[in-house]
Amino acid sequence: MNETPETLALIAGRDDYPLRLACAARSRGVKRIIAIAFKGETSRGIAQVADEVIWLRVGLGPMLDVLKTCGARHAVMAGQISPANIFRLGLDRALLELLKSLPVKNAHTVLGGITAEIEKTGVKVLPASSFMQDYMPAAGLLTARSPDARELNDIQIGRRVIKDTSHLDIGQTVVVREGTVLAIEAFEGTNKAIRRGGKLGGRGAVVVKVPKAGHDMRFDIPIIGMKTLRSMIKSGATCLALEESGAILIEKEAVVKKANAAGISIVVLKRIE
Repeated sequence: MNETPETLALIAGRDDYPLRLACAARSRGVKRIIAIAFKGETSRGIAQVADEVIWLRVGLGPMLDVLKTCGARHAVMAGQISPANIFRLGLDRALLELLKSLPVKNAHTVLGGITAEIEKTGVKVLPASSFMQDYMPAAGLLTARSPDARELNDIQIGRRVIKDTSHLDIGQTVVVREGTVLAIEAFEGTNKAIRRGGKLGGRGAVVVKVPKAGHDMRFDIPIIGMKTLRSMIKSGATCLALEESGAILIEKEAVVKKANAAGISIVVLKRIE
């Protein structure tokens, strides 16, 4: 990112990614952080890292109203919102109208539509990876164990599936075992997709989580952390493949330590389009 805004609107979803991004933004020169938080989704800890927190019900209209008047000219969307919450919102006219306008409703189209509505207010939406360079691993092997020949082949298959189906706007996680695609992430999210693949394939599955070709980094960036690793261990997956400049790795030291203890290989691939 070439510009460091003085004031940042942080549209904060679940888990601790919004908190980490706020701290990283502060360390890189952002002076004021206004958090737009959602009841039932955003961690209460957001109040410890933001200068101001505005709590809303999950929705679009009230959020746009805040963005128009809060004084921030830049925003970043960090953390997910429960898919079930998005589709329960009959009372939010703006979001309901947006959903009705989308012939295909998935994470990419819904978040893309929301991003477009935000930018209509004059607020620029920055990449979800903004300020988080220290959390983006370089290409190479992160764990003690390298992928074996079978896992390397499954990695290439999974990566090709993600890149070749980019136009379908489905998930960025694929689970493969011995050349067979076991699961492709839909709207349920990464961890449930991993567990679904594990139920079908048993021990030895490979998890590939990379951006789609032409992926819009303003939203839905691949994020890996201890929850991901626990899902892999529970499902019996033995290898995780990411892509450089295309994933955020939270709690890297703890993740690598636990992966080594479980015999899981984690590799970061060189980027391709």
